[in-house]
Amino acid sequence: MDQIDEQAAAAVSDGEGAAPLLPAASRYAGGAGPGGREGLHRIAPNNRFARVGLSFSDLTPGTWACLRFGLAFDGDEAAALAVDAVAAGFDFLAADGSSLDLDHVPGLARSLLDPHVAWIPGPALLGAEPFRIAFRVPDQARGVSVTLRSWRNTGDVAVADPVLRLGAPDPAPAPRRRPLSGEGLRFDYALAEDVALVLRGQIYAARADEHAARVRLVYRDAAGAEIAPPYANAVSVPGLGAVINLSAQPQARRFTLTLRPPPGAAAVALDFGAWEDAQTASESELIGQPELALEDDFRLESLCDDDVLDAPAFLARLADRLGLPEGVPASWRAGSATGAAPILARARDLRNGPDRSARIEGESVVLALAGLPDWTLPQAPDWREDPFRSVAWRLAYQSLAWLLPLAALPDGAARARTIAAAWSRANPWSQPADGLSLHPAALAPRGDVLASLLTGGDEPTRVEIAAEAARQGFALAEIVGQNTLARALHGIQAAAALLAVARALPGFAFAPYWDSLARDSLTHGFDALLSEAGAFTDAAPVRRLDLLSHGQAIADALGETEPGPTIRRRVEAALPGLAGLIDRGGRLPPFGDAPAGLDHSAWIGRLSSRGHSQGHDFVAERDAAPVAEGRTAGMLALRYDGMEQGWGHFALTHAAQSPHGHRDCTSFTFATASRRWIVEGGGAEGVEVGPARHYLLSPRAHNVAIPDGCEPVAGSGTLSARLTLDGAEALMLSTTVHGPDYAHARLFLVLDDLSGMAVIDRFVRVGPSLSFEGLLHLPPDTLVALSSPRRALAQQEGRRLEFFAIPLKGQAAGLEVAIGRSDRPHAMQGFCATGSGGLRPAPVLRYAFTGRDTVCGGVVIAADAEAEQRLVRLLADGAVRRWVEG
Repeated sequence: MDQIDEQAAAAVSDGEGAAPLLPAASRYAGGAGPGGREGLHRIAPNNRFARVGLSFSDLTPGTWACLRFGLAFDGDEAAALAVDAVAAGFDFLAADGSSLDLDHVPGLARSLLDPHVAWIPGPALLGAEPFRIAFRVPDQARGVSVTLRSWRNTGDVAVADPVLRLGAPDPAPAPRRRPLSGEGLRFDYALAEDVALVLRGQIYAARADEHAARVRLVYRDAAGAEIAPPYANAVSVPGLGAVINLSAQPQARRFTLTLRPPPGAAAVALDFGAWEDAQTASESELIGQPELALEDDFRLESLCDDDVLDAPAFLARLADRLGLPEGVPASWRAGSATGAAPILARARDLRNGPDRSARIEGESVVLALAGLPDWTLPQAPDWREDPFRSVAWRLAYQSLAWLLPLAALPDGAARARTIAAAWSRANPWSQPADGLSLHPAALAPRGDVLASLLTGGDEPTRVEIAAEAARQGFALAEIVGQNTLARALHGIQAAAALLAVARALPGFAFAPYWDSLARDSLTHGFDALLSEAGAFTDAAPVRRLDLLSHGQAIADALGETEPGPTIRRRVEAALPGLAGLIDRGGRLPPFGDAPAGLDHSAWIGRLSSRGHSQGHDFVAERDAAPVAEGRTAGMLALRYDGMEQGWGHFALTHAAQSPHGHRDCTSFTFATASRRWIVEGGGAEGVEVGPARHYLLSPRAHNVAIPDGCEPVAGSGTLSARLTLDGAEALMLSTTVHGPDYAHARLFLVLDDLSGMAVIDRFVRVGPSLSFEGLLHLPPDTLVALSSPRRALAQQEGRRLEFFAIPLKGQAAGLEVAIGRSDRPHAMQGFCATGSGGLRPAPVLRYAFTGRDTVCGGVVIAADAEAEQRLVRLLADGAVRRWVEG
């Protein structure tokens, strides 16, 4: 066994707890192979192709599972700082071994190469503990095939002793299922004349069944009248009409429906359901949202082929594929002179206020993008510019969103259209000047912008912009139809941009199809991200506000046509809860991604002033509320607005942790005497990269507890109890974020006047020893001093705060203060985000406890001695003592 094999084996401890499942079989391909002993595997550096396949069976549906294994990289690994050095793919299996195409598995991310994926970072970002990946076992799954795949690694990677541990059932609601019994499911799509639609999906049945489900087809003409069967690829059934049988043999069966419309068809309705004459119900369901695409000849890749086509030439080829005369593309632009009101731009205005990202100085255009310094646009840009070496800046630049404020300036409209046409000429689809221009974060806003620039201008420029808008529409339609981004804000943005493009080109042959596809995607996207009661699936408050901004802009654009009213109702239901989280300084708690420089109070004010049916000022209502509490899904905030003592604010998050988001479940913030004392690391997607981003996502940038050096994994938290004590609130949480090996609960004890609080953790794990550390992050300008192994003092602007570590079961193991520790990327400590991509040193207080089997302890945080004494007495309360004992 060579050195890296030994390192991988040494990384696996003898953890006790949940009974492990061992892989039933191992498969190798692409240069991967076995190691020097059983349970050891080697992955060669062969991107995507070198892989180890591991099969696990006897999974328990609805439980959180944790895959753990040792890892060792070559000593000269060039991808040491990569956050995706190796990929772990997951393919979940039904009882008969058939693969399930699930659209969402909590803890994992959707992928194209593997159904779901988790990324494994390079060795510089890994600690000594085994690597762990947690996920919720889907309700339909009984097994899983795991593929550990070479990605960015440049040397061999050793994987040692992979095991899968199963935990307790997840108390949180399961991902939505789509049963076909009862009323079934209906989908309506507009059609491009004589162009087939291809719909792909999967049927699952509790038992294999040749007649698990059926889909009924009805084609209609432009006036809405039904076109009588027969239809291609369907059979006529008395009482049902045209029907296609959907088999579930095996249990999970993929299907492809090629919907070739009859002459004159303008729309198709598809009703998925169970066979009415079935002797027994098949308990079948549709797995995931079906994918929808045009037939192959009208896919973007096929239309462009390997040719370098400008946008007008692209439209000419499209007309040729349709067999239309040469002059037809000009008729497609009929009605486009009015353009379409931008949707995504309205969402950005709700977020930031008026857009001032572009201005004219003399003959020059000056841009201020992504919070970076001003930059002057060259007279003839080549669209490869990257003056600040910033991904966020490049995305904003390539999005062309800055053309809208430029067009609003005197003499700016013509210049904006000229620049848009120049971008189109420099970026043929097969050879973009900057590959990032194809990212959904740039593609969707650009489609929105092009749709709005069709108003006015000289004819040649308008022809180019209209053609480019059509080409962007094809790209957006393929993104939306794949549903890969359906559970993300990028998916909402792509659908909204597609809707804007369809409206801007009402005479275009594919516009009705795009409109129906966009509406369907928006309907199901908001179903996944925001419930009717206003509950979110995204954990970050700022991302939630972004979703509400997009929802309001989309609802305004749709008016009284669906899904506009439905989205509007959900936005109105969710907004008060978010407004209630704001502190007296006008900020939301900085959980998850929290971009710097945003005025949260003004943002919510703009959203609330736009409401049609309520029109409330939720911020003012929050300030006047008799109960000083705010609550939204997975978060809770308490506040105190005393005149003499100053305002106080406490907020916590127990929202589920996403696969590649912040590991901040059970983190909290605390302010007293009008000072913020306990803060978060912050950060924002697209701003930080590399080790800085990895650190800010890690639990080490949050106020959480870490047992035995094992960082939290994906999972959820539940507010299990809430008690009113003498002048205080007790909030009790239970979580699954530490994996099946640990039973974890966290208690917050918060005084009513917010002059103090206590945070207590309880970990249970059978074994020879157990310890945990807790982290408290303070603002950068705070002075922190240790006065004993159990006591610390913080000072800020003449105010003081005391910290007292208190063991309730086990022993205290000391305090430490770290500020700006960066000697090892995987152990960075004591930083917060600067807002411009860097890190700023800040003090973090580390407290620790140790014991056996059960360890319970935490920290009392108090502004004065009286508050500390009150908290210590409350910790001796009978209800608290019973909680400590478990």
